[in-house]
Amino acid sequence: MSETTNFRINEVRWHGRGGQGAVTAAHILAEAAFVQGYQGVTSVPAFGAERRGVPVFASTRFAHQTIRVYSQIETPDVVVVLDETLLDDPATTEGLKAGGWLVVNSTAPPEQLAIAAECNVATADATRISVELGLILAGLVLVNTAILGAFSRATGLVSMESIESVLRRRFSNPSAGKNIDAARMTYDRTVLRLRKQQ
Repeated sequence: MSETTNFRINEVRWHGRGGQGAVTAAHILAEAAFVQGYQGVTSVPAFGAERRGVPVFASTRFAHQTIRVYSQIETPDVVVVLDETLLDDPATTEGLKAGGWLVVNSTAPPEQLAIAAECNVATADATRISVELGLILAGLVLVNTAILGAFSRATGLVSMESIESVLRRRFSNPSAGKNIDAARMTYDRTVLRLRKQQ
């Protein structure tokens, strides 16, 4: 969490591939944080040559007071990775604070991921859950709402109730139900590994 004028800002950086919904997930988390009672929330996409399949990132900030910081997040408290192969690029976890959270869409348990950062790690197979629930658009599996459940379980910063409230408002039935189920199932199936204290 960044310290700015004596209050803390929770900073989350999202990494995914074009079409996976990283930017949408960043926005949903910001809305859910507001529902939760955080007064200051921002969500910013990274603009560039964003095409289906290419790496993209976005960010979410939230705090209990108004936020006046709009720069890119360089030292996130949480990094959320929608595609495990992005971990091959050191830039994905660059700047992640010691003791922060790395949340990864992966079939592997946290201890099997080769993570150099001194962070807590949470993994969940959001892809499988999304496939089970039919969250597929034009052949692309949408894991963004599912991974929100893993974020909630790992960090405890935003509750599932707040996330579900936003999903219910953003999606029409039966799509809302599928997305809520995906987040809940991922929450339940998230595996956590706390870093060893030095």
